[in-house]
Amino acid sequence: MLQTTDTAPAKHGLAAGTDHAPARPDWTIDQDWGRYSAEEHGVWRTLFERQSRLLPGRACDEFIRGMQDLPIGPEQIPDFEQMSKVLRARTGWEVVAVPGLVPDDVFFEHLANRRFPAGQFIRKPHELDYLEEPDVFHDVFGHVPMLMNPVIADYIQAYGEGGLKANRLGMLEKLARVYWYTVEFGLVQQRDGLRIYGAGIASSFSETRFAVEDDSPNRVRFELARVTQTHYRIDDFQETYFVLGHLDELLELARIDFAPLYQRLAGAPEHEPGDLLATDTVLTRGTGRYHTARRAAAKA
Repeated sequence: MLQTTDTAPAKHGLAAGTDHAPARPDWTIDQDWGRYSAEEHGVWRTLFERQSRLLPGRACDEFIRGMQDLPIGPEQIPDFEQMSKVLRARTGWEVVAVPGLVPDDVFFEHLANRRFPAGQFIRKPHELDYLEEPDVFHDVFGHVPMLMNPVIADYIQAYGEGGLKANRLGMLEKLARVYWYTVEFGLVQQRDGLRIYGAGIASSFSETRFAVEDDSPNRVRFELARVTQTHYRIDDFQETYFVLGHLDELLELARIDFAPLYQRLAGAPEHEPGDLLATDTVLTRGTGRYHTARRAAAKA
């Protein structure tokens, strides 16, 4: 399937839909850890072991430290309550189980109160490399280690608060792009090179290498207005990755009142995922090889 952008109507990449709503108004459910089968723990082990081999030297220092400090390993799907005890002590966050994607207002309300909603199901053995909805591996392996970092912890809470406001202002699409290009697919420059901090990359076997090593994608210095105007890919590798100079830059984003930015950018041109602008600070000008081949194959 050729990738689509965030203009797709069904989902915007953070949360979606009200089908099969659980009984609780906040959409939380019991993790029911004891119900996981040996096969499901086996899928976790496969995913965990192969991703753990890839990430040293590619993931940022903060991600690696978070993994080391959490009760998480290859043996079994983690228990959310055990992880939450460690998280609460470190950054005040906790992990709550949800059935999958949840409505936007519910998602933002959880984040604003330092609750990370994690899917409690795990993909099937034939879905190791692609899953449409985030499962326990993406949500826990990809996101939770960074929640051990105070900067990310504050940033994602602020994002939840900003999401509630953007929803009221009808500007959610623009704010969603900031989340996508930071929390999900962000890169950061560290002293020893370009590193991953975004969960969508950190939990993906194939995109881990593509994002930091392939010559195809653009890598551009993060600039807030630019990112809010840029579409993203929802079912394939990104054409452009935005790079922070340091994770502390997220603290500045957490303090920004986005309302004036939304007003200033009203009617401004939007950019396709692979666009490079004259105003960009380009760290890597990609060849576009991968996505060119994908588009050619789709037309054939």
